Amino acid sequence: MIRLFWKDQLPLLLFYMIQTILLPLLYWLSGENRPFSIILYGVALSLVILTSYLGLRFFQYYRLYQRLGHPETAMANHLRPLGLAPLPEAMDELIRQYEHHYQEQLNVQVRRMDQHIEFMNRWVHQMKTPLSVIQLTLQDIDDDAVADSIQEELERLRKGLEMVLYTSRLDSFEDDFRVEPTLLRQAVSEVVTENRRLFIRRGIRPDIQVDEALTVYTDAKWLRFMLSQILTNAVNYTSGTGKSVTISSYRQGKDYVLQITDQGIGISPEDLKRVFNPYFTGERGRQYHESTGMGLYLVREICARLGHKVELQSSLGEGTLLRLIFNGTRKIQE
Repeated sequence: MIRLFWKDQLPLLLFYMIQTILLPLLYWLSGENRPFSIILYGVALSLVILTSYLGLRFFQYYRLYQRLGHPETAMANHLRPLGLAPLPEAMDELIRQYEHHYQEQLNVQVRRMDQHIEFMNRWVHQMKTPLSVIQLTLQDIDDDAVADSIQEELERLRKGLEMVLYTSRLDSFEDDFRVEPTLLRQAVSEVVTENRRLFIRRGIRPDIQVDEALTVYTDAKWLRFMLSQILTNAVNYTSGTGKSVTISSYRQGKDYVLQITDQGIGISPEDLKRVFNPYFTGERGRQYHESTGMGLYLVREICARLGHKVELQSSLGEGTLLRLIFNGTRKIQE
């Protein structure tokens, strides 16, 4: 703050120094033999006036210099006036105008986002009706191959609609979650059952090794969504039949870990650091045409909001290992 004040007054100080040098020089050039004490008295008087002016200036602009000198705390005190001098008052008015303008723009964007989310939610729910009709129609199809093909596409549509719904709810996550004790094995079993057709179609065997009594604090609905995304990826990126996806649990210090291990194609080292980025599919994802690039991104975002952690390890051709780490020492505050 002091440094900013002196930088602001530097031109005035330079002009004062030039004037102090020029005054004796002017007397000397004019031929007037003024006593040195008179000249010194004039310089001292002007110095007193300058010091008084700088003190008054610093007092009037103190809050302005303080705010400008510490921008990191400026937002916390932005409602306090900057001072009574004309410039601070003008700055106050300008800031208020800017704040009012940007608040209006922010409100407009928030309303648009709310309308967009409401539309997406309604659209997803409306799409569930024709999907249910198609599902019932499948019962009248005699050709098993055709029925299986349609069933596979229906499952993809359902998962796509589910991803759209949960993605739209992510921005209002605080209003759409409830943390409570959740049996981890029960949640895993429900998700495996929901995706049983995918496991059967791919010839992949789910191997659940989770303690039936293990309880974690989480939101059961969001947990099932995360597990569905993780298991879908594990199955889709596992080629060949007779392989398995292992879901196990163990204790790590005070935390509980749910570990999902597949025997799939793995992730290349250059893609490993970016798999949690939105819409990133990687080279292997583009080869298999199964990835939207949003699954792991949503898993990371949901974990961050629930206070969980997610870790991933993988090597090409050796499968992928993903861990969900649940805090075992405290409940998450809603």
